[in-house]
Amino acid sequence: MAEARNCPTCGEIFNFTGLREVCATCAAKEEKLYEDVYRFLRKRENRAANIERIVEVTGVTESLLHQWVRKGRLQPALFPNLGYPCDKCGALTTTGKLCDSCTEEIKRELSVHDAATELREALAEKERGTYYAQRKK
Repeated sequence: MAEARNCPTCGEIFNFTGLREVCATCAAKEEKLYEDVYRFLRKRENRAANIERIVEVTGVTESLLHQWVRKGRLQPALFPNLGYPCDKCGALTTTGKLCDSCTEEIKRELSVHDAATELREALAEKERGTYYAQRKK
């Protein structure tokens, strides 16, 4: 079911159905910008253009470019200098929410945590061992 929302771009009220985050007018403007960007990138000499160059030439915002790459409309396999910021450090990535270095850092931290947990469990098991006491006769 649709709900009334304000467009984050222009502030107008529109029926949000879950398909678009912006009103129909802003969506049409975004689609025009997408066509301009795609037309620019299709030229052989522009395929390796970086984000700053694309913004400079086409007038599109960086956040909109990041959104298109994240959604798969612009594919980094075809345009190698495109990506979107890592949610942790801000470095450009092309897959997932985290870049490769942040992913590796989290994996290292998890392995350290797992090793510490195993050590704690081993020490606790050792302390719970059976003790025998001799009775004095």
